[in-house]
Amino acid sequence: MSTEQQRIGAPRRYLSRLTRGTLAVIMAGGRGERLKQLTEDRCKPAAPFGGKFRIIDFVLSNCLNSGIRQISVLTQYKAHSLIQHIGKGWGFLRGEFGEFIETIPAQQRRGPEWYQGTADALWQNMDLIRAHRPLHVLVLAGDHIYKMDYGPMIGFHVEKEADITVGVVEVPIDRAREFGVLAIDESNRVLGFQEKPSEPQPMPGRTDVALASMGIYVFNPRLLERLLRADAEDPGSAHDFGKNIIPQAIENLRVFAYPFEDVRSKAQHYWRDVGTIDAYYEANMELVRVSPELNIYDEQWPIWTYQEQLPPAKFVFDDDNRRGCAIDSMVSGGCIISGSRVSNSLLFSQVRVHDYSTVDRSVILPRVRIGEHCVIRNAIIDEGAVVPDGTSIGVDPVQDRERFYVSENGVTLVTASMLRGPARSGGG
Repeated sequence: MSTEQQRIGAPRRYLSRLTRGTLAVIMAGGRGERLKQLTEDRCKPAAPFGGKFRIIDFVLSNCLNSGIRQISVLTQYKAHSLIQHIGKGWGFLRGEFGEFIETIPAQQRRGPEWYQGTADALWQNMDLIRAHRPLHVLVLAGDHIYKMDYGPMIGFHVEKEADITVGVVEVPIDRAREFGVLAIDESNRVLGFQEKPSEPQPMPGRTDVALASMGIYVFNPRLLERLLRADAEDPGSAHDFGKNIIPQAIENLRVFAYPFEDVRSKAQHYWRDVGTIDAYYEANMELVRVSPELNIYDEQWPIWTYQEQLPPAKFVFDDDNRRGCAIDSMVSGGCIISGSRVSNSLLFSQVRVHDYSTVDRSVILPRVRIGEHCVIRNAIIDEGAVVPDGTSIGVDPVQDRERFYVSENGVTLVTASMLRGPARSGGG
């Protein structure tokens, strides 16, 4: 069976057999330091996204929609809200059929240290991975936004007789230093790998883009254990897939790159690393557009999540200077827009916007209360924040930096503690 057959028209039974025998291991322990105070009380995969989801819902939905129903989620940093979310929203798989989503806290299973890197996280849980007896191990990052069928990638791995397969995307050359960058030959075999290089190597004939790792890997289980054991015994290793495992494997093993693109058009599929405040803001704001690149209304590839039972959004008052309305915006369940105007914004669940206020080009996370006569522009308001009457945010950058965090692109991040606490240095 050719690669094109597998990726375009392969019998689903073939790919289903591959996905049924695959264990997905999701790395969800990251702090996400570049998200600043947004991850002060939660890990990055638990951060809200898209009006009603958490970031991790996208990779979990990819697994489920791909037919992968054996999933281990490795947690570490401030994982309570993540574990709670998975427990509430993802407990519908049937254990008697061998299906599960298990959350595995860092347990110091191989010594007194917490996870020292992505490779060490898997090594410390290798006995749990081995116990599931998978045919393939699919290692996934839990903090990216994208929709992907993993079946064709696993089929590509099998057809190429690969030892390791790495999912890759094209990224602008000026952003490539944030990723692991690969060099490949015409058969997609990986020839080189640089982790976050200061001078990324562009793709052949494409000076404007580089080939970046998505943080997705397919391994054969026995080989994975052998590589992890050797890495654990190396005192000079950073115990990281990008820094150690992949670069060292290229020399002696068959390592291939799987491009995340449309097979027919070769167009790049949607994939976002929302690792900074600006990237997080932009990815959320893209959803407000008329035809966003990420289609969350796709009934063929639903994004699953836990959601509370909430009433519909409500808009009240219709006076000339006191009209509750939302224009070019997404408004989630349980919201009440009372005599205020919301435009070009994304409101998560149970947000209240009170009289005579305006919200523009902003991302408002769950259970935020915005008082009367407030002006909110170009901002992210974190969960549970109470914005007092008469507050202006995103109007005066100098004033904002005294109390809040202001990003390089001028996005103001406001948390509940910032609004309660004394003046503090911002940033930007």
